[in-house]
Amino acid sequence: MTVSYVVREARDSADREACFAVRKEVFVAEQGVPEDIEYDAYDAGAVHVLAVREDGTPLGTGRLLHGEAAAAKNGGDGSVGALGRLAVLREARGLGVGAALVRAIEDLARGRGLTAVDLHAQTHALGFYERLGYVAYGPEFEDAGMPHRAMRRVL
Repeated sequence: MTVSYVVREARDSADREACFAVRKEVFVAEQGVPEDIEYDAYDAGAVHVLAVREDGTPLGTGRLLHGEAAAAKNGGDGSVGALGRLAVLREARGLGVGAALVRAIEDLARGRGLTAVDLHAQTHALGFYERLGYVAYGPEFEDAGMPHRAMRRVL
């Protein structure tokens, strides 16, 4: 099945609400992440990206933290961005939406002068990120009740 979509930076409050709705569907409803930890103080300053069909229907989202917010997440290195909250609706999986979101976030990171992007991957998604050039480091850890690994890609 071919679905035409575009990935763009969230432009306004409606786009941001669409991003949050995708996250709620994937993380809260599907994966059981408590809603009170899904949304955090980093959302306000993050750069959000949104994948939408030509008719505007949301398909996926992700966010980039940079500056102080990213440094707080990655151990103090302000030159490294933090990719997070990558979510693709079930009906859009396998269409390349996730990879397109990651590449858009990397482009935004480059545009902000960042040298690398870190992320915390659910362990079942390690292969997806490895195919996109990310390398796992450090021990496995738990986040929101699920096993994760830290990963990085130098830009």
